Amino acid sequence: AAITLFLVVLAGGVIAAPAQAAAYRYWGYFQLTNGAWAFAQTGSAQSNPKDGSIEGWRFAVADEKSIRNPRATPAFDTLCASVQAAAGTTRVGLVLDYGRPADSPDSTKPPAPRATCVAVPVKATGSDVLVAAGAKLRLEKSLTCGIDGWPATGCGPLVDPVSAAAAAPDTTITIAAPASSTSKTTTRTADTDSGGSLGLILGGLVAALAVGGLGFAAWRRSRDATDG
Repeated sequence: AAITLFLVVLAGGVIAAPAQAAAYRYWGYFQLTNGAWAFAQTGSAQSNPKDGSIEGWRFAVADEKSIRNPRATPAFDTLCASVQAAAGTTRVGLVLDYGRPADSPDSTKPPAPRATCVAVPVKATGSDVLVAAGAKLRLEKSLTCGIDGWPATGCGPLVDPVSAAAAAPDTTITIAAPASSTSKTTTRTADTDSGGSLGLILGGLVAALAVGGLGFAAWRRSRDATDG
C-alpha cells in the first residue's frame, strides 16, 4: 500500500507531521505531459517550461486522495497556432482553471476558465509565464493566494467538512483558444518562493511528499513578479 508522508515546512525547516486526510482550498500547479496533467515536481519558480509545453493552474478543494487537475487538456498546436517565437524565446501554453462553484469559498460562480499562449525568454520560469499572460496575483506573506482576483480573500484555508458537491468528481471541459492570440514576450523574471516540490498552506507552508505513488501533491505559491 502507498504510504503518505506529510512534511511541515516552516521557517526553512522540515518537520515530520502525522498523516491526515485534511482538505484545503488552494491553487495547484501542473504541467501537461503526453496529453495528461501531472502535478509539477518543482515549484513554478524553479521550473523552466520548454517550447511546446503547456502549464496549468487549478483552484479547488482537495486532499491527498483527490488531486484536482485542470479540467481541460488543449493541444499545443491549437493553443499556440498564432503565436510566433522570436529568437531567444520559447512558446508556452497556459491553462487557468478557476474551479467549480463548489470549490469557491461561498459557492459563488468562479470566473470562466481560460487558456492562452505566450512567448517568453528561453530561461523563463513557470512564474514568468503567468506574468507574461497578464495574470493578476494576490499575495499574502509572499504567497500567491489568488489569481485574477479569484478568490478575493483567503489563502489556502483548511476545509472541514468538505461538502458533497466539492467532493464530487470533476467533469471534463473544453476551453476555446484565444480568437486572435498575439506573441507576447516578457523579459521580467518572477521572484517566487523557493519551497520544496510539493506544498500547501497550513498556518505556515505545508508540504506533502508521496511515497509509493499515491500522495497529496499540493500548492505552488509564487511571490510577486519582480526583477529581484
